[in-house]
Amino acid sequence: MSFPLFDLTGRRALVTGSSQGIGYGLALGLAEHGACLVINGRNAEKAAAAAETIRARGLHALSVAFDVTDAAAAREGVAYIESEIGPVDILVNNAGMQFRTPLESFPIEKWDELLKTNVSSIFYVSQPVAQAMIGRGRGKIINIASVQAELARPGIAPYTATKGAVRNLTRGMATDWAKYGLQVNAIAPGYFKTPLNQALVDDPKFSAWLETRTPAGRWGNVEELVGAAVFLASDASSFVNGHMLMVDGGIAASL
Repeated sequence: MSFPLFDLTGRRALVTGSSQGIGYGLALGLAEHGACLVINGRNAEKAAAAAETIRARGLHALSVAFDVTDAAAAREGVAYIESEIGPVDILVNNAGMQFRTPLESFPIEKWDELLKTNVSSIFYVSQPVAQAMIGRGRGKIINIASVQAELARPGIAPYTATKGAVRNLTRGMATDWAKYGLQVNAIAPGYFKTPLNQALVDDPKFSAWLETRTPAGRWGNVEELVGAAVFLASDASSFVNGHMLMVDGGIAASL
């Protein structure tokens, strides 16, 4: 049985920050649904290894390394993909970082780094990708936000600010680009077992709190984000625009 609405066969997907964690999980999931993947990261060796792992499964993947926090590098990287590999049909802006410390002692340089990595990078990569998509009259852009776009915890105020910005940037991108045939949406993961969260996963006190706080009663697994990504990358979401899809086990819905 086939499901053409969710079929990504022949579509090229660029996933930033996809050599590990959520980015790699999303890249693999899109590839399993037929997409040809372009793995991206700053470390060329790690990106190449991730692409090789996907190819070893009989799927399609290449790697292109560039720093998404550098506007010129991002534009050059997108231009290379478009001219040498092929058009980007799906862009997943996944690259991001976290830094935890009380706000009153939060280092200025880390504030700047968070903004550049979590917000500016989305603009730097999306603008040249969208310019090409507009010329073709179609395209899918998925920004990775967070449950922290809606909620806050001690020690991560700047991170919550960046993810709130991602939510509103998603709305703005959809408002500007929907008329050209683009759909721009966001996925807001809750708490997932990833390298970014490993310190929290390994903290028995935090894990116990999270399992009590989350209606589903557990951490999320990266594979559980794939369905949302496939939906937003496929024809199934052809009239969904500017939306942020929560994938959080119900944590944002519950006190």
